[in-house]
Amino acid sequence: MNKVSDITQQVIDWIDMGGRLAWIAIMVLGFIIFWPIGLAILFFLIWSKRMSNHYKSVKKTCGQRYRIRPTGNTAFDNYKEETLQRLEDEQIAFEEFLKRLREAKDKAEFDSFLAERAQNSTG
Repeated sequence: MNKVSDITQQVIDWIDMGGRLAWIAIMVLGFIIFWPIGLAILFFLIWSKRMSNHYKSVKKTCGQRYRIRPTGNTAFDNYKEETLQRLEDEQIAFEEFLKRLREAKDKAEFDSFLAERAQNSTG
């Protein structure tokens, strides 16, 4: 039974790599082949929240997959865990940086719009 769940998880991870469109295509194929299959896939997508927040579910799935398989060498396993945690922290920090950068760009564009509008209304 464990082998079946491993294969199922590998298939889900493979489809996750294709993104939302891959899941939609699989669901449509399920409806075409036999409508309860498509319905089951739809319920799975709703339950797993893959359509609402796909990126985080992929990150969570991939992170768990790599952490589950210990090598037996505790020094390497500790190093791997620390490295993965550091990379996740760097990714979060970079995403926050990009968010601040987008907000600053939006503010600059809006300020420019207001200045142009004020200039046009007075002139």
